[in-house]
Amino acid sequence: MEIWVYNQYSDQRDVVPVGDGPVSIGREESNDVALRSPFVSRQHARIFSENGSYYVESLGMNETLVANRRLGRHQRQKIDFGDEIRIGEFSVYMMEPAARRVGGARGGATPRRRVNALEEAVHRELLDRMNLRVTGKVGGADEQYVAVIKRQLADIVSEHIDKVDDQMAEHLIREYLWRGVVTEISRRAAGKLLYSYGFEDSDVLEPRHEEQITRFVSNVLSFFSLQLRPHTLKDDVATVEADWSEQVKRIAPQLTPELRDYIVRRMLSKDIEDIVLGYGPLQDLLEMPNINEIMVVGKDKIYIEKDGVIQNTGRSFFSDEIVHSIIERIITPIGRRIDRSTPLVDARLPDGSRVNAIINPLSLSGPTLTIRKFARIPFTIDDLIERGTLTESTADFLQACILGRQNLIVSGGTGSGKTTTLNVLGNFIPGSERIVTIEDSAELQLPQEHLASLETRPANIEGKGAYTIRDLVRNALRMRPDRLLVGEVRGPEAFDMLQAMNTGHDGSLTTIHANSPADTMTRLEMMVLMAVEMPIRAIREQIVSALDLIVQIARMPDGRRRITHISEILSIDPETGRIITEDCFVLRSIYGQSRKQATLRHTGYVPSFAEDLIEQGLLGVEAFT
Repeated sequence: MEIWVYNQYSDQRDVVPVGDGPVSIGREESNDVALRSPFVSRQHARIFSENGSYYVESLGMNETLVANRRLGRHQRQKIDFGDEIRIGEFSVYMMEPAARRVGGARGGATPRRRVNALEEAVHRELLDRMNLRVTGKVGGADEQYVAVIKRQLADIVSEHIDKVDDQMAEHLIREYLWRGVVTEISRRAAGKLLYSYGFEDSDVLEPRHEEQITRFVSNVLSFFSLQLRPHTLKDDVATVEADWSEQVKRIAPQLTPELRDYIVRRMLSKDIEDIVLGYGPLQDLLEMPNINEIMVVGKDKIYIEKDGVIQNTGRSFFSDEIVHSIIERIITPIGRRIDRSTPLVDARLPDGSRVNAIINPLSLSGPTLTIRKFARIPFTIDDLIERGTLTESTADFLQACILGRQNLIVSGGTGSGKTTTLNVLGNFIPGSERIVTIEDSAELQLPQEHLASLETRPANIEGKGAYTIRDLVRNALRMRPDRLLVGEVRGPEAFDMLQAMNTGHDGSLTTIHANSPADTMTRLEMMVLMAVEMPIRAIREQIVSALDLIVQIARMPDGRRRITHISEILSIDPETGRIITEDCFVLRSIYGQSRKQATLRHTGYVPSFAEDLIEQGLLGVEAFT
């Protein structure tokens, strides 16, 4: 057999002939496959056969990923020909000998790479034939114009179909069926796709084949015990994905040559349509409920974060111009712009997912796009309890604090779940109160009817017309709010937020980047100093007077988000002059438990405002037992 090696950094491809016996992979030259990189162990992994099946075993301390699953040291995973093994910056594939392969190795390129090259040629020909811009952006095209594009695209694909070898066809069929399964799960559970660009009626379809594909997809879903509810979308997709290779093997013998050819054509056409009308290779990633973040670095690298692990998808754009086009397609509807004079932008997708883009001259790696996806259905407090973010008793305590109008700040690092937690806590605010939310990009999804959502605006091309968080906080005070929710304080607006909390807007909420309750106080002090020059003692008195509670959240090594501290802001230490915080609940494990089993436990300290909450009937004494 052969081992195909692709270097993600240098774009170099190699084919290493090996025997049928065990294959050693590592940094040392003595290995059958030598990968020269500091990210590869001396003896990193081995591929071997056992009972008629092939396995890969991780031998080194450095990471080995198989089918996006991390293997621990001396763990093994069953693999098939063509499965990707990620070792450092290398993608490694076990392939059949060239003599047994139809179509040959084609220069050692992987099936995905060969498909990408073919699609690039098809896309280029479509642009020439339709006289479209190089980016392929058709803007507000109508149904008739899109139908013309799709017919032309179908003709071009037919002219190039003979360039698809068996391995490319297998890749395309696998991808097409997988997208069909995810689409059907989403439709059954949520009733719609969030990122569909419409014009489905103009698709060039053959009803007979479409009925067969629908039947295959339904058979796959009936094979599993799926819940198919909005809140279980992520788990349902993960269940099918874990067994997808076996499902493909089960389906493959049932595909006639005619149907295989039809699926290949449909998949090639769909990939090009995504570029011309949608979000390109990000289209189906955006629909995947178990993907939390999408990160694009230049045209050649598209990463995702799934289950707390960052993975390279192996996908790519055709050019930097197309990446730029996709960025514009995202930001234009909300009135944002990006160019050399304004090379970075924060924006959002229609569902509230957070978008950040940065281009040349600030980004030296090409256009860089980061999308932090929001859950299709906003999380509830029950979801956070179920995921171990907090306990039922601490949830009751926080609910009482919100209803009792305590001012609260959610603190944590990047990606720790601050906004999600703020959104969940905001659900506790009574519907009878007027809420004003202020954010850089509108992300909060609150159910209350009396809600005014404000969003910042960057400067126009003349450098005028910018409205910052601070401007909106000041304006919100004139809107007669009962509660203010500020998505995040990161600068001088912290001073105005504290002023609001001190002037009758009790029960307001905000978030801040900080790694501990003590760091939160220090960061707030620095932010207030960015707004006004005043004695540090006066600033600390403002903070103590304004804020009641800190909810500290962190992202654990296994990817889970956990509340680690719930702390009361008490007073100023007369000796050190620093703000005193006292932990009410702390994430800790008891004797004999691992860190993964740690629980948010009461420390024994009862907050000073607890008596008021108990008198109001919002909290029971058992909350602190």
